[in-house]
Amino acid sequence: MTLQEYFENTKGTGILGTADSDGQVDLALYGRPHFLEDDDSIITFIMNDRLSHANLTANKKAAYLFKEEGPGHKGKRLYLTMMGEEKNSDKIDSIRRSTRHHTGEKTGDKYLVTFKVDRIRPLVGD
Repeated sequence: MTLQEYFENTKGTGILGTADSDGQVDLALYGRPHFLEDDDSIITFIMNDRLSHANLTANKKAAYLFKEEGPGHKGKRLYLTMMGEEKNSDKIDSIRRSTRHHTGEKTGDKYLVTFKVDRIRPLVGD
């Protein structure tokens, strides 16, 4: 199963970890990543202009932890490097999985942030 298939078919909770230039760490809840290319090593997230995004402007490294729904400790850890971003991109509305956060009005800048997947590990163990 490809990484894209995994995230399209698996429900769970995601947490993105970022750090600023001084190493101050932040954790934030994030949905499943998007795949805009036919390449499992490239993922994207839609981000608001908040701390996670600010940290990435200073430190391109991040980690994404995904815990699958259900009993036990199943999931994945992705180690990432930011490759680029698009501000207020038209792609954001076209790939958004849910409209629950979207009211039809712009509530601030949105970023489509692209990452290279450097390493994949299971949620527990190696």
